[in-house]
Amino acid sequence: MSTVLFVCLHNAGRSQISAALFERAAGGRHRALSAGSLADPQDSVHPAVVAVMREVGIDLSGRRPQPLTDELACSADVVVTMGCGDACPYIPHKRYIDWELPDPKGRPIEEVRMLREEIDRRVRALVAELDACTEQGLPAAGVRRCAT
Repeated sequence: MSTVLFVCLHNAGRSQISAALFERAAGGRHRALSAGSLADPQDSVHPAVVAVMREVGIDLSGRRPQPLTDELACSADVVVTMGCGDACPYIPHKRYIDWELPDPKGRPIEEVRMLREEIDRRVRALVAELDACTEQGLPAAGVRRCAT
């Protein structure tokens, strides 16, 4: 089982969508975590994000942003960064993937819906790759791609 940490700035949009869709796609075969380099646990997930995730049967209304910690970063095999820039962690021997995705904050619902679909596509590809690593007995961290 691989652990993937999804990191964005505030952990109120992209990383929340990614972790939820990853959990669904992985079906318990892999684990997702999410955090934000500037997250405030008193905030909430963006309302448009909650709405578009509800459309696909995922309820994020009770989730709160989680600050990025060294402990979270160290527990991951793969770290997926999304716009956190220099605030993103660097832990040796971890695999890093950077997804350039727009922040959904303040965007129209149609754009947030399109973002959800793009994240879903990327998440499914990542899960397939991690499954292939597992089948081949290869670690998720430290490898660029497992043969599929």
